[in-house]
Amino acid sequence: MGNWTMAQKLDAAELQSALTALPKWQLSEDGLGLERVFTFVDFNAAFGFMSRVALAAERENHHPELFNVFNRVTLRWTTHSVGGISALDLKLAKKCDSFS
Repeated sequence: MGNWTMAQKLDAAELQSALTALPKWQLSEDGLGLERVFTFVDFNAAFGFMSRVALAAERENHHPELFNVFNRVTLRWTTHSVGGISALDLKLAKKCDSFS
């Protein structure tokens, strides 16, 4: 089981630092999540990426919002229990970067 029960919402300074360290990610329009669009060569590559994300998410018991259209995957990490972005969201965003 993941450590989601110990999650705390990042403050503004922590969030700004995180966005600098994750340059391909952006703050969602509502300010509560990290979002990124991944583009792959085809549907199979996109689906393989989503499978890797799903396995990593399940290991941490922390699940993203995923949206797929052919070779594009839109991904959003947020921690609903704290009403924003936590260190766990950052950890999993970095993991997603390593999968692409």
